[in-house]
Amino acid sequence: MNTRADQLKAFDRLLTIMDELRAQCPWDKKQTMETLRHLTIEETYELGDAILDNDLEEVKKELGDVLLHIVFYSKIGSETNDFDIADVCNGICEKLISRHPHIYGDVKVENEEDVKRNWENLKLKEGKKSVLEGVPSSLPALVKANRIQEKVAGVGFDWEEPSQVWEKVEEELKELKAEIDFNNQDAIESEFGDVMFSMVNYARFLNVNPENALERTNKKFSKRFQYLEEKAQALNKPLKEMTLAEMDVFWEEAKKL
Repeated sequence: MNTRADQLKAFDRLLTIMDELRAQCPWDKKQTMETLRHLTIEETYELGDAILDNDLEEVKKELGDVLLHIVFYSKIGSETNDFDIADVCNGICEKLISRHPHIYGDVKVENEEDVKRNWENLKLKEGKKSVLEGVPSSLPALVKANRIQEKVAGVGFDWEEPSQVWEKVEEELKELKAEIDFNNQDAIESEFGDVMFSMVNYARFLNVNPENALERTNKKFSKRFQYLEEKAQALNKPLKEMTLAEMDVFWEEAKKL
C-alpha cells in the first residue's frame, strides 16, 4: 500500500489536474453543481453495483469517479469564495470528532448501539429539530424507509424483539388481504406500503440491508432470465411462443449455474 506521503501526493495531483481542466477544457469550464448532480447520482449507483458484485478493481475505479465529483464541486465552490476542498475536509473532520466523544472525549460506550444513539442525540443538540432531517427526501422509497427506521431506532423508538416485528408483518399482510377481498384499490396500495415498510423493519432485525437484498435478487433474476433468452434464441423460438412449461425447464437449469 502507498505511504501517507504518497497518498497526499496523489490527492494533490488530482487537485492540480482539476484546476487545469477547469481552466482549459471547454466541457469542464461549462459545468455547474446543477449539471453535475445527475452524473454524481449515476456514479454513486455504479459504485454500489461494483460493491454488490464484489469487483474490487471496479470499486477502485468508481471511487475515483466519485472522488472526482467531490473535488469538482469543491473547485466550483472555491470560484465563488464559498468553500474549497480544505473546508470540506475540515468540516467532516470536525463533525467526526464531535460525533465520536467516546474516542475524542470522556463518553463511555458499551457497543455499536450506544454509538448510534449518541450520534442521533448529538445531532439534535447541534440544532436539528428532528432526527429525520438527515433523511434526504429524494432517496428511493426502499432506501428511505430503511433510513427512517434506523434513525428513529437510534433514539429508542423501536421494537424490543424480532418476533414482535414479525407479528407486525403478519398483521399488515392480513390487512392487505382484507382490502384485496374488498377490491378497494386505494386501500390496497396503502396496505401494500405498510407491508413493505414492516418488511424493511424486519430486515433490520435480521441484520439484512433490504436495498442490497432486493438488488441481489434483481441481479439473480436478470441473470437467469437472460439464460432463458439465450436458450430460446438457440432454438430459434421467440419466448412469447414458448409455453411456461418449456421456459421453466431452462429456468431450472439457470438456477443450477
